[in-house]
Amino acid sequence: MGLQLDLPNADGTTSAYVLSGTPIARPAAPPAFNRIAYAAAHVVSDPRRDADPWGNPAIDWEATMAFRRHLWGLGFKVAEAMDTAQRGGGLGWDAAKELIRRALAEAKAVPGADLACGAGTDHLPPQAARALDDVIAAYETQVEFVEAAGGRPILMASRALARVAKSVDDYHRVYGRILSQARGKVVLHWLGDMFDPELRGYWGADDFVQALPTVLSIIADNKDKVEGIKISLLDHAKEVTLRDSLPDGVLCFTGDDFNYAELIEGDGARFSHALLGIFDAVAPAASQALAALAAGDVATFRGVIAPTVPLSRKIFEAPTQHYKAGVVFLAWLNGHQNHFTMPAGLQSARGLMHYAEVFRLADRANVLDRPDLAVERARQLFAVLGA
Repeated sequence: MGLQLDLPNADGTTSAYVLSGTPIARPAAPPAFNRIAYAAAHVVSDPRRDADPWGNPAIDWEATMAFRRHLWGLGFKVAEAMDTAQRGGGLGWDAAKELIRRALAEAKAVPGADLACGAGTDHLPPQAARALDDVIAAYETQVEFVEAAGGRPILMASRALARVAKSVDDYHRVYGRILSQARGKVVLHWLGDMFDPELRGYWGADDFVQALPTVLSIIADNKDKVEGIKISLLDHAKEVTLRDSLPDGVLCFTGDDFNYAELIEGDGARFSHALLGIFDAVAPAASQALAALAAGDVATFRGVIAPTVPLSRKIFEAPTQHYKAGVVFLAWLNGHQNHFTMPAGLQSARGLMHYAEVFRLADRANVLDRPDLAVERARQLFAVLGA
């Protein structure tokens, strides 16, 4: 009999779960993909040095950079200092600046490594924003920092802008100003309110159909400064509508952690590139699948990527903004960090039953790299949580 452990059931009982997954071997060299694939990477907190884990958490920089090397070794680009790294939810701007500096320096030492960096307005509390000029100044601060450090910006959605904008014209003004000043091309980010409730009504509308023309016109007006747009609405049809409407040369990056497999594969005419938080958690499987797709082996792509989708849907279930807990849980199970704590203590945002199901689905998706370690650590956690 293989490795097993007792896992809790919804009726309050426990039952033996026998692992069946097979760890995925690492490639000898980073594989080539025919899709641009960014993994939005998490940070590793340092609970031994936390003086204020909710306001200014300590970061284990060695483990954090080691995880980026792990992703680069699997062929991914890194989307740095994004919401997966708890921007606006435990990781403040001062820590984000240090993260960006360190990651850019680390990339220079790793052949072929590439990354882009989140730039937003999160150092400006939304309630402190009184006018559009406050939002513009905040965006300018972060974009200028990223570019001065040698990075490429990903223009993150702004809670402050969502709060002060009164019309579609306000979004045109802010994005037009920032994009006109950018040194090179940037990636935009359409983040749905399931990820961040404070972004409700972004682009000046609650409805996708009403918001889409605003997004497309901003892109059209600034086409020479927009590499692409990441769309994170967890809706396949909406992403395809946006993708099919983009001007030639502007890329669509899926941020749909529910439907990424079919969106990346495409429909024969169009496909999405990827900028995904789930790639942090399923990196070996996603790497193998993307390499197969690049080689024209669609059957292997589907066979490898498909089992990761139920896992991703569980990790990103409502309330979706707490998905980072599942990502870090798997990083701990796989030995990428020696503890299961997060900035702001957000490991507590999910409960026992959630983690138990994530464990089952991770095994079935073949993303438990060290099953013996995963079983040992899961037993410890479930005992503490009362299983």
